[in-house]
Amino acid sequence: MVPNESHQFMGIIHLLKRFGWTWVGLLAAGDESGDRFLQVLEALFTQYEICSAFTQRLTRDGRLPQVPDLVRMADVIDQHLMNQRTRTLVIYGETLALMWLSTALFLSGIDYSYVGKVWIMTGQIEFAVTGLSRNWNFEIFQGSISFAIHSKECLGFKTYLQTIKPDWTQGGSFLKEFLEQALGCSIPTPLKPVGSENMCTEEERLEGLPEAVFDMHMSGHSYSIYNAVYAIAHALHDLHTSRSSYRSTMGWKKRQDLHPWQLHYFLQTITFNNSAGETLFFNNRMEMESGFDVMNLFIFPNNSYWQVQIGSLDSKDIEQTQLIINEDIIQWHRSFNEVRPLSLCNEYCKAGYHKRKKEGEKFCCYHCDRCPEGKFSHTRDMASCFACPEDKYPNKDQSLCIRKTITFLSYEEPLGISLASLAAYCSLITLFVLGAFIKNRDTPIVKANNRDLTYTLLVSLFLCFLCSFLFLGQPRMVACFLRQSAFGIIFSVAVSSVLAKTITVVIAFMATKPGSQMRKWMGKRLANSIVISCSLIQASICMIWLGTSPPFPHLDMKSGTGEMVAECNEGSVLMFYLVLGYMGLLAIISFTVAFLARKLPDSFNEAKFITFSMLMFCSVWLSFFPAYTSTKGKYMVAVEIFSILASSAGLLSCIFFPKCYIILLRPELNNKEQLIRKK
Repeated sequence: MVPNESHQFMGIIHLLKRFGWTWVGLLAAGDESGDRFLQVLEALFTQYEICSAFTQRLTRDGRLPQVPDLVRMADVIDQHLMNQRTRTLVIYGETLALMWLSTALFLSGIDYSYVGKVWIMTGQIEFAVTGLSRNWNFEIFQGSISFAIHSKECLGFKTYLQTIKPDWTQGGSFLKEFLEQALGCSIPTPLKPVGSENMCTEEERLEGLPEAVFDMHMSGHSYSIYNAVYAIAHALHDLHTSRSSYRSTMGWKKRQDLHPWQLHYFLQTITFNNSAGETLFFNNRMEMESGFDVMNLFIFPNNSYWQVQIGSLDSKDIEQTQLIINEDIIQWHRSFNEVRPLSLCNEYCKAGYHKRKKEGEKFCCYHCDRCPEGKFSHTRDMASCFACPEDKYPNKDQSLCIRKTITFLSYEEPLGISLASLAAYCSLITLFVLGAFIKNRDTPIVKANNRDLTYTLLVSLFLCFLCSFLFLGQPRMVACFLRQSAFGIIFSVAVSSVLAKTITVVIAFMATKPGSQMRKWMGKRLANSIVISCSLIQASICMIWLGTSPPFPHLDMKSGTGEMVAECNEGSVLMFYLVLGYMGLLAIISFTVAFLARKLPDSFNEAKFITFSMLMFCSVWLSFFPAYTSTKGKYMVAVEIFSILASSAGLLSCIFFPKCYIILLRPELNNKEQLIRKK
């Protein structure tokens, strides 16, 4: 008729987990049931990460303890009550266990009313104030939470209690002692008739007793007995009204012949409504599904008390025990200032920290260590910290992840503006030089060393400056696809044009010697062949690169702490360095040929200028590799843009500025006599 005790144990666990109480004291009756309680609850504590701060055995319910025993009990319990970390205590036993505990605390002489504790009482305990203890201070139990067997007010029960008159002549010692303690007077005897000092008048009624001494409401135990009586009555009724064939099969003729086991079938199948309006029946485990009520105890200054239901415990399935609590109406002990109390071995680890076990102590006791760099914990008491997703990073407190900002070399920042302005300025200068050479295309200095090669070199340098803009701004698919290939092909055209110019100078000098076979190599065909063939090789490398493993936009999550770098993944790193390597090979060949031809006697000999230009070109790109590999993100892009601009500007200034000086400022030197003048 009462719920399985296992449901109550799970209810205690759910209650502790609900309020986050993990450091809990256990007090149990000193009998076999107390042993079982401690054994089961300790196992559940371990399973649900709760620790017992202490375990204390109380006196046996059936044995009257002596005063010295109670004082010793109070001394031991006092140490636990004064421990501020242990604020939740679970007490298990019969009602007498709580009464002996109250007596022990009273005999200690210590005022515990200010000690804030949350007492969790099991359903076997009913809080009661006896006549002897009605003047004691019970405020330590203020705010207690108890599991009570489910009950409801039955029709006429309270009226019956209010009108009943005790029979002073009947009853054993228990009724006599109860009435004397409850009423605070002595029952009349022949030796002490009515009218003697402190004698009962025999007119007392139970309804006149304080509710703290005698609760007029139906308790869970009484409700279970009430329902049990009606269950038997309904089973007997069903048995009586069953078919005669079934009655003959059961083998009884008179009611006196009825055996208890013959009611099992009818008890299993009955369903009835009691006077409280509840429908009752037995489940397949032959248990009445009554459940538990969760009560909150209010202690008033005059030691009267009131219990308010704050929730319920559904006991249909042990594995899925469901606890429902209305926390808003719970009245905690006054020392908690209406704030939910904590019962922990140590304070919670805040977000941004993680737990580290204290050696030699229970797992509920731990240190709080800061999360390692780059990791976070977003809730309290986390066992370990976690790394943020790649697109996020921990905040300063390491309590949450913040989305990284996307960075790239933009036109709006000073570095991007400077590089874009420099590229535009160099492009305009190149156009100005090209315009000057076209305007003075018939002058000797322009016609020398192949005029078409000069135009090709200037146009390729102009495009080199412009291709810098492909590296600026947020990388897109088209820009990533084109920028390295365009840069490699255009620079190859420029360097091969320089190489062709240098070879043209050498051949022109050698062709002037009498009987030289180099005259047949004179003309534009050789120069154009050099430019086209060298450029086609680079173009073929780029086509293979784009066809097999082309560059694509990519977000680098690991370069910076709080940022994602938008960049172009080069696809095949091997092909990228092959393009640069081929361009470097052309530059070295051009530098070598120009260096060997630097002392040729022509006045307008470009070899010495080409030597300086290629020396600058090679210096820039030799510095590029260590600088490029040692930088990250947008600064890597800035290094490449600067290398493009510096090498292009070196070619432009070293090869064409001396000629522009003659064309624009010293036109008298721009004549055929100067061209053929010997040293």
